[in-house]
Amino acid sequence: MQPYTPDALPLAGLDYARLIAHIGPANAALARYDGLLQSVINPGVMLSPLTNREAVLSSKIEGTQATVDEVLEYEAGLEFGGEKAKDIQEIVNYRKTLVIASEYVQERPITLALVKQMHAVLMDSVRGANKTPGEFRRDQNWIGPAGCTIEQASFVPPSPLQLLDHLQAWERYLAGTDLDLLVQVAVVHAQFELIHPFKDGNGRIGRLLIPLFLYQKRALASPMFYLSDYLESHRELYYAGLQGVSREGDWTGWIAFFLQAITQQAQANTERVREILALYERMKQQITELTRSQHAITVLDALFDRPIFQSSDFVQRIGIAKQTALPFLRKLREAGVLHPLREQSGRRSAILAFKELLNSAEGRQVI
Repeated sequence: MQPYTPDALPLAGLDYARLIAHIGPANAALARYDGLLQSVINPGVMLSPLTNREAVLSSKIEGTQATVDEVLEYEAGLEFGGEKAKDIQEIVNYRKTLVIASEYVQERPITLALVKQMHAVLMDSVRGANKTPGEFRRDQNWIGPAGCTIEQASFVPPSPLQLLDHLQAWERYLAGTDLDLLVQVAVVHAQFELIHPFKDGNGRIGRLLIPLFLYQKRALASPMFYLSDYLESHRELYYAGLQGVSREGDWTGWIAFFLQAITQQAQANTERVREILALYERMKQQITELTRSQHAITVLDALFDRPIFQSSDFVQRIGIAKQTALPFLRKLREAGVLHPLREQSGRRSAILAFKELLNSAEGRQVI
């Protein structure tokens, strides 16, 4: 099989008559979601459950087997061994990459240098750490069953000799404008995946770039629009759409799928954010009544930011005296707001969970 040659950007020959039915609903759904985002006072804290969920689901597409609650339990000090610990570390790296890149694009555009920096963080000390983290590949690679030859491959990315030329063309397209922003982000994502610039981690970096691009182009008030929920649940269609581009040049089919993903994910995210905001308001009233303290909002924000935690870490994070903070935790436990995952034993702190937030964010009974 010959290496794939990426199409020139911007694309020529798209069937806009077919796409127009998808472009309007996708833009409208994203605009409604963005309007809701703009009402969130501190999205980094209040919507951290969405970020955790994205990290889990994007990594799950690549084969990891860990849940949001397991990641948070691991970070709170519960021990996991073997492959589970490795899966969790990959998810933690994904979230860290998203946070670092989001801060970067507040002031600067997405560049190839940023993409390499993101890859270095993503692949730090995890499986694939031996595959030149932060560096574009210098060898020909291919995709197919384990152990297959290049002739047996299902896809062969561009030759490393032309890789930088293709990436620079992609970077120029990303910095410019196209007829529709959401069509453009669909092309940006697929072209990156098909260029396949790294030895490992291409899928996760490509999905991370979606909210960053929309944020940079001011389509979002904050880079908190995640597609991995939809893409993971439609994984076969996702890969079939990319394959349609590489084998048949079917960009219109791919873009139609991607726009539908944006429409449905924006609607789902809107409902989930509304539920989280409603929970925040309910809990603000409940915690204020329980504690009758000026620190009630500080306590609530800490619970939203990290809904599974060690009691000792909680005291340090909120910056309130221990003799004040610990009675808060006791009252919240007695009221059923916090659920113990591990009781205190000697010098070992208790681990507590804000179960209602976890269940709301996941849409299922987690704890």
